[in-house]
Amino acid sequence: MDQSCTKKKPIKRSEHIAALSRDHHAGLLFCWKIKEGLKCGIDPLRINQYVKYFWEGHLQEHFREEETLLFNKLDNDLTSQGKREHQVLSGWFMRIINNEVEHFKDYLSFTELLTNHIRFEERVLFPFIEEHLPKTDLEAIGAHLAKAHSVAFNDSYHDEFWIRQA
Repeated sequence: MDQSCTKKKPIKRSEHIAALSRDHHAGLLFCWKIKEGLKCGIDPLRINQYVKYFWEGHLQEHFREEETLLFNKLDNDLTSQGKREHQVLSGWFMRIINNEVEHFKDYLSFTELLTNHIRFEERVLFPFIEEHLPKTDLEAIGAHLAKAHSVAFNDSYHDEFWIRQA
C-alpha cells in the first residue's frame, strides 16, 4: 500500500502539557504568516515588528516554561538539544528584532528552524518526557500550566501583512 495515501494518526499529547502543544500551533502559524508576507513582498521592517510582538508577547515565555517545567527535569541528549535549539532560535529572534536580518532567504531559514524545532518537540522530545517523567511531576506541571494558560494566546497583531491585498 502506498504510504503517501495513508492518513497519519494525530499525536496524542498528555493533557498535562497540552497547553504547550497549543502554543506550538501558534508557532507554526507564526511561521506561515512570515512566509506569506515574504511572498507578498512585504518590507522586512514590518515583518521584524511582528517578530518582536510574537517573541515578547508569547514565545519568549513559552521557551522559559518548557525549559523550567520540562527540560530541566531530565538531563539527557534530547533535553539538551531542546535547550540548544532554544538558544539558537533566541539569537535569531534578537537579530531580527534588532533589524539585522532583511534577506528573504534568512527569514526562510529562520522559519524552517523554528518549524523543525516545533516538530522535534512534538514528535520526539515531548513523547520522551511524557514517558520518563513521573506522573506526579506531569500532574504538577499540568496544574501550573492550567493557571498560566487560563486564557489561550491570541495572536491579535494589528498589521496583517500576510493577507494579500486585492
